[in-house]
Amino acid sequence: MIDSELARGHTALLLVDPYNDFLSEGGKLWPRIAATRNAARLHANLRAVLRGARGAGVPVVTVPHHRYAPGNLDAWRFATPYQTGSARALVFQRGEWGGEWHPDIGPLPGELVVKEHWASSGFANTDLDLQLRQRGITHVVLVGLVANTCIEGTGRAASELGYHVTLVADATAAFSNAALRAAHDINASSYAHQLVATEHLLEQFSAIALDTTHHHHHLHNNEEPS
Repeated sequence: MIDSELARGHTALLLVDPYNDFLSEGGKLWPRIAATRNAARLHANLRAVLRGARGAGVPVVTVPHHRYAPGNLDAWRFATPYQTGSARALVFQRGEWGGEWHPDIGPLPGELVVKEHWASSGFANTDLDLQLRQRGITHVVLVGLVANTCIEGTGRAASELGYHVTLVADATAAFSNAALRAAHDINASSYAHQLVATEHLLEQFSAIALDTTHHHHHLHNNEEPS
């Protein structure tokens, strides 16, 4: 057993923007991510992290970006260049394939999906903080897309609000290797408490895994332990 910086019963996995447009062949933003160094292992690592969290009893909370529909920002005074570009391209378009979850990197039925964020922070103008506090969460683990915008924006906000923040270096990606380097080598230490690889995170999950053995005698013979 390794020591874990995570807290049993008080840790949540924040899965940021697991959309087809980011993660799937044919997605509007996938080609930009596919050309970078984290792309090759990205899907395998995200799947492993989700499996590890669910197996350890760590709740998975999906933190989704706003799904654009035509005209969404027409009345806005101060949309950023990033937002106007996204609105023009209808990134994560509401009701379309690009705005659906990647088929095996998304929430399962019954898992919490919080309100959509409009810029980089999953906390701004959403119910994320409320939902975490009501569940007694003090430690958040961030995975998903992309490292220097929504992951960083959400992680910084979490740290400002008093959460313990874990970044998983190889379970995120960015649109360039330089952006990834800025996010991790330069910015991470100013707000994150630890920057770990997927393999190390899975060891930490194991160390805080809930002991489910005492539940097994409640199962009927025809049921498998989940």
